Amino acid sequence: MAHLTTMGSGCVLPLVAFLLLCGSALTLGGNILVLPGEYSHWLNMKVIVDELLSRNHSVTLLTHSATPFIKYPQKENFRYLVFNISRKEEDVKVMWKNFINVWMNDTISGTLSLFWNTMFDFENYLETVCEGMLLNKDLIASLKESNFEAVLYDPMMPCSDLLAETLSLPSVMSLRLSPAYVMERWCGQMPAPPSYVPAVASQGHLSDQMNFIERVENMVLYIFNTVAFRLQVMLTFDRYYTKITGKPTVLCDALGKADIWLIRTYWDFEYPRPLLPNFKFVGGLHCKPAKPLPKEMEEFVQSSGDDGIVVFSLGSMVNNLPKERANTIASVLGQIPQKHEFVSPHSCINIELTSLCCLLRHVVVVLLALEFL
Repeated sequence: MAHLTTMGSGCVLPLVAFLLLCGSALTLGGNILVLPGEYSHWLNMKVIVDELLSRNHSVTLLTHSATPFIKYPQKENFRYLVFNISRKEEDVKVMWKNFINVWMNDTISGTLSLFWNTMFDFENYLETVCEGMLLNKDLIASLKESNFEAVLYDPMMPCSDLLAETLSLPSVMSLRLSPAYVMERWCGQMPAPPSYVPAVASQGHLSDQMNFIERVENMVLYIFNTVAFRLQVMLTFDRYYTKITGKPTVLCDALGKADIWLIRTYWDFEYPRPLLPNFKFVGGLHCKPAKPLPKEMEEFVQSSGDDGIVVFSLGSMVNNLPKERANTIASVLGQIPQKHEFVSPHSCINIELTSLCCLLRHVVVVLLALEFL
């Protein structure tokens, strides 16, 4: 690992201990600080937290007072710390909703307008969270006194990378992906040759076997996503990171110091590409042994006959799906022989991951999945 070779033994040993402890239940527990993302990001990270707890490690979860998704009483097995910020929970919900709507807009002009408005709001959110965390002297002092050994964080949590640097701790980052692998390429130094590695947004029709026209299209997507990422980073993160650290600092410098990148997918689901030794695929962490289906669900499955049923997964931000898109999905499902029961996204609740896993193990299931965040 590139970063491990340049770190002092005081940082290397805790990281090695963190990885070894995850694989052995017959050791002394470690002390881990966790900075989670929101929505499905936290649902994935909580699986890691639960596993650490089951192996007698101490876990401290740190988040802010306006979190729209992460709410836990003190009776949990892990320590739950909340620092105050000036934003309201409802404001943060609206911001993330607008962020998702940027990618759901049907027109270029509408997308650009919403993009700039969302970026201004996100910049304010970034400053509010970072100042509430990094400029809180009492919080920083308390975290230093806690003697953590490593930081596990999601980049969705602003300035979590800077906090790891402030505490002089090795860090492990959890990431699904970024468009055209721009974050992995720029910040993690992971190669992704556009000649045979399709940009994420294009994987519906491009593969690792592309002709000249397809390679040109893929290159354009790489350039567009890279420029958009760099523009967003320069206008928000880089400027603020420099301000708060008091020295020239860019986002990728901070993210690039993560010792381990946990990629939340399977390597065999991806197209062949060069990988670095500190990129670890951890897809399917939430999967558990199947349990019997509830009676009503089992009757529904059995009544489907030979055609089976359709399970359509929309992730943790299903309520952001516009009604028009929901109607389009319903009309398409109505044209296939598989049985389904359509519920409006605005009136349904999230299915527990364990229940969904049990359903997916049924032999008559056809799975359609779409993750919005």
